[in-house]
Amino acid sequence: MINERKEFAAYTGTVNYTAKNKNDRTWLGRFTFDMLKEFEGMARVLTILARGYMWEGDEPDCDRARRALCAWCSTPESKNASSPKKSWQDRYSFPELHAEFPELVDDEGKGWLFRHVKALCRFAKSHPDLVDAYAKKDCEILQKSFTSKLRKKVLHYQVPIFSPTTDQAWSLSFDSVIADALELGPLRDKDISFTAEQQAWMRANTPGKVPPHVLEMMVAYYIANKQEDSDWVVLPVTNFDAYFGTTTFSRKWLPALCRTAIVRGESGYGVSRFRLADGFSDAIGGIYL
Repeated sequence: MINERKEFAAYTGTVNYTAKNKNDRTWLGRFTFDMLKEFEGMARVLTILARGYMWEGDEPDCDRARRALCAWCSTPESKNASSPKKSWQDRYSFPELHAEFPELVDDEGKGWLFRHVKALCRFAKSHPDLVDAYAKKDCEILQKSFTSKLRKKVLHYQVPIFSPTTDQAWSLSFDSVIADALELGPLRDKDISFTAEQQAWMRANTPGKVPPHVLEMMVAYYIANKQEDSDWVVLPVTNFDAYFGTTTFSRKWLPALCRTAIVRGESGYGVSRFRLADGFSDAIGGIYL
């Protein structure tokens, strides 16, 4: 979550479809089933992608970022579709972008996300001994509904940010993603390190059932993303689940940390905000805060 370039590579490179046991979900990549079934946490994913392709040169290229997002989200044309539509806003398949983004979409219009979901479903079916019952059920859901849901999402993503259409005006859009990418700038890889005393203090104040590295990562993320005019930082909860490879973060670790180390605001759609608790911030602050 601190190394954004590594996160970008996880959304554009090759996923290691493997597992050591049923508790190992490496084969999901940097995603959770909630992200793939309900598209939670996609705001951060799309923003990381947009920043990666927008800031390849000295000046931002918003048009290239938009094309990259279309390529990544692309699905092949439906067999029941009539003639291909001319307007990009009315399309969900972008095979012509293969030449520009061969890593994101193939010449049949199968985008990175589409291919990833198909591949993980094949893994689950081919390795029943490494996939638990819950994951098998989720894969069955993805096989039946993911393609149609993604196509609808791609159409919604392309709705202009100032569209008067009431049923889509407040949904996530490529326009809002690109605006965030412009404000946030190039991908970052901040080096956040702690003294031995700070690490010992965090370990001593980490609830017993929470792995110590979880709190250390959250504090590092807070430091890397804190703005000067606010004590609050956006917390992409679903993306943290994906980073740690388990929903135990949102279900158990985060609530436990809220009783000791952090203060969390209201949440929705897999996102909330948080700050370090009083006293905790003073102890960790030092040169960072």
